[in-house]
Amino acid sequence: MSDKITSYRGAVRIKRSKGPVVTLDQSLLDTQAEVRDRTNEGVGDAWRALRIQSEFVEGFGALSRVGRAVTVFGSARTHPGEKYYEMGRELGRGLAESGFTVITGGGPGAMESANRGATEAGGKSIGLGIELPHEQGLNDWVDLGINFRYFFVRKTMFVRYAQAFVCLPGGFGTLDELFEALTLVQTGKVTRFPIVLLGVDYWSGLVDWLRNRLEAEGMVSPGDVDLLHLTDSVDDALHIVRECGPGGDLGEVDPAK
Repeated sequence: MSDKITSYRGAVRIKRSKGPVVTLDQSLLDTQAEVRDRTNEGVGDAWRALRIQSEFVEGFGALSRVGRAVTVFGSARTHPGEKYYEMGRELGRGLAESGFTVITGGGPGAMESANRGATEAGGKSIGLGIELPHEQGLNDWVDLGINFRYFFVRKTMFVRYAQAFVCLPGGFGTLDELFEALTLVQTGKVTRFPIVLLGVDYWSGLVDWLRNRLEAEGMVSPGDVDLLHLTDSVDDALHIVRECGPGGDLGEVDPAK
């Protein structure tokens, strides 16, 4: 068995002896000099800013002709044959058949399932990967893939080219992406695109907490929680996405229509 581990630095694939792997994201955000030194960057923040700029330029250039798209979030730990994997596959297929490009984080699990469904239906399938301390790579169902070094650049691309967001069950990363999208919609930083949560059993506790705590105690405005559409039906999710285009009135959508 090899004593090497693989990591990715943007488009670069690196094999090294086992030991701590420091990503460029960590190097940027961690104040410990020893962490910065382990990246062997040899550059200051001013030079790093140019590298960040180059990632934005590369992402914008690659995605500029995407057209109508939907970003699908979800766990990398979902497996083929499981309920939510198959739901993601059905979702990807339905989005492609409705004329939407499917954008995911490009990894395995729920991301793979949505990319797979889109590809199987003859649609466009995009994966936006991220440099991680461990090997992940892009799944085999991605037609156009970009590997990013910085999470915040990648998250901008998720939002910039999407007309809607659909969240399958996931962990901290999915929650991070969900609440960033929700905050951008709530504050008017992006047009009021729909945000759909697929999986009532999984998400209902969170939605109830948002309504019974945040909204009830005045931490968010009345109606803010209604920006989230909770359903078990892929057909309902597709209906919401189709009906809630840019400038649409989310409050008038009936997911059971």
